[in-house]
Amino acid sequence: MRTICLVAFMVVAFTVNGQDRYKTFSSILKNLSNAGTADQQWSTLIAENTIPLVADDSVAFLYRGEATSVRWMGDFNEWGYDKTFKNTGTNIPGTNIWILKTSFPADARLDYKIVLNDTEWILDPNNPNQQWSGVGGGSPNSELRMGQWKVDPITEPLDAIFHGRVIQDVLIRSNTLNYQVSYSIYLPANFKNVTNEVYPVLYVTDGNEYMHEKMGNMITILDNLIHLKKIKPVIVVFIDHREPVNRSNNRRMKELAMNEQYLNFIVKELIPKVEKNYPISTHPEERGILGTSMGGLTAAYFAFSKPDIFGLAGIQSPAFWYKPEIYLHCGNPARPPVKTFLTTGTIKDTEEGAKKMESILDKNTCTFQYREVHQGHSWGNWRDLIDDVLIYFFPAN
Repeated sequence: MRTICLVAFMVVAFTVNGQDRYKTFSSILKNLSNAGTADQQWSTLIAENTIPLVADDSVAFLYRGEATSVRWMGDFNEWGYDKTFKNTGTNIPGTNIWILKTSFPADARLDYKIVLNDTEWILDPNNPNQQWSGVGGGSPNSELRMGQWKVDPITEPLDAIFHGRVIQDVLIRSNTLNYQVSYSIYLPANFKNVTNEVYPVLYVTDGNEYMHEKMGNMITILDNLIHLKKIKPVIVVFIDHREPVNRSNNRRMKELAMNEQYLNFIVKELIPKVEKNYPISTHPEERGILGTSMGGLTAAYFAFSKPDIFGLAGIQSPAFWYKPEIYLHCGNPARPPVKTFLTTGTIKDTEEGAKKMESILDKNTCTFQYREVHQGHSWGNWRDLIDDVLIYFFPAN
């Protein structure tokens, strides 16, 4: 990382009372560093909602309050695992303002929290932007938005459109697993359960999080894409790895770890049940599997183990490091081709493993797309790319 120099001339625009005015990044920091002007400058930053302070590829994380130490933890230092990132703030003499200066790509988006006195983790009290994360229900983090990152409008509800229907928490008793599994089904707007019309289908691991409005928000994205005729109507099965009667017990680390027994459950029990109840295409080129992190590992494992079942593999920030033998499954050119969409963040995410997989897919002349974004291992990253995956798999005719 490159530390920001206080004398660097980088211009950032602010708006106060409807009038634009321009100040240099360095002059703002200089005002904060002066005890006589710090209060006024801080009030201006609060009024303009510009904390963290961002300009081009530079950022100043800021916190005001009494503390013995202030640190910033987030995607950028693997939430504390990366000890090389200098995440300790500096107290500005004569004030109770703390600052950490660093730089990221100008279009980066990252999750973070503030740690006070090495014990108290808090959201940034002066940053309204938040991103939910975490397995099984989630919790909010503060969100750093660099200047060139913008909210994708496809992730926000459109007005006056027809919405699909979600049948939630359907139970299936698995003989293979010897326990119950729950899942939800998305049926597109104007869905018709008739024998002469079949729909493509996508199975989604960590389905409860992909559905969650503050995480994947995939229902909104599906509704928007279908309404805009960017994808054909599709049925989506959201698989929940939480125990139905005890949602705090999330079985994903076992189920999504290249688990052959779990694959057999999906192929021999879940898919036949879904296809019995809904008019779904049985062609592998119209049946996909999508997942992130451990789910990305599973999507690769399912599709490249059973390409006659899953002809589409959506692999987001895959945890290939957890099971390196996955590269052997994907490296067999004798198997039928799988249409693959592989994504990763470039900031302490899964870039190394994803690039290795990209090389394997390329050597095997597979049909695939590979996408990198300047983000971390976060639902903000994965949500932003869901529409790209869906358009690649199910383009409208």
